Amino acid sequence: MSVGAQRNRLGRGLASLISGAAEDQRSLPLASIKPGRFNPRRNFLQAQLDELASSIRERGLVQPLVVRPSLSDAESFEIVAGERRWRAAQLANLHQVPVIVRELTDQEAVELAIIENVQREDLNAIEEGEGYKLLMDGHGYTQEDLAKVIGKSRSHLANTLRLLKLPHRVQEMVRSGQLSAGHARALIGRADAEALALRIVNEGLTVRDIEALTQEKSPNLKRSRSKDADTRAAEAELSEALGLGVEIKKGKGEKGELRIRYTTLDQLEDLRQRLLRRSR
Repeated sequence: MSVGAQRNRLGRGLASLISGAAEDQRSLPLASIKPGRFNPRRNFLQAQLDELASSIRERGLVQPLVVRPSLSDAESFEIVAGERRWRAAQLANLHQVPVIVRELTDQEAVELAIIENVQREDLNAIEEGEGYKLLMDGHGYTQEDLAKVIGKSRSHLANTLRLLKLPHRVQEMVRSGQLSAGHARALIGRADAEALALRIVNEGLTVRDIEALTQEKSPNLKRSRSKDADTRAAEAELSEALGLGVEIKKGKGEKGELRIRYTTLDQLEDLRQRLLRRSR
């Protein structure tokens, strides 16, 4: 299948598998379903599973799992989408769950698992990057192809993939939620990335703080730390959303400056396009 054909098919996402498929929905015993081999999501927070299990007890499992027949066991099925719901259903003590069975190749299963999770923003940044890398290395996608399929910018993909260059321990801190993607991006290429990551966690440093440290401008760090909590939080939120360094400088009264730092012309062009789209 050509990349163009893949893009057209995958761009519809998981909805194309489920819509109009009520006649294909059926119930299967939980015991006959096993986790998918290609799910990019590896972290399942217990608190979130407990919350989902409570909802399932009250309202049932509203959205069916998407599964495919197991290649190794004729009596079982492999999850393509919905492993978190499957885990929560076990906590809710369900015996049967609604599913939609689809005949999918390994390639189709990995593509749909990754894209469905990304479209739901259901992954941490490391899992997201690993999913992109798997599609690019294993199935011939370019960053441009993936950007169009999943509705993300090329700079977002590039920045996310760069996180995979970080030391393993730093990646694990991103996986666990100790470290934000914005913080982690500021550590890429640093020999002392692991030590700086620990400082971020232990001292509560903002993205601006760590950028000042990596640029060896300690006076800036002092000024940044003097900012109020709301300003530092706004900087972190904007930096995370844009994938770029952000600084808010307050002036007199309600006046101030918003500075966005970019390192490549591609990042500048992507930001320009995003702002223009929102203004139309």
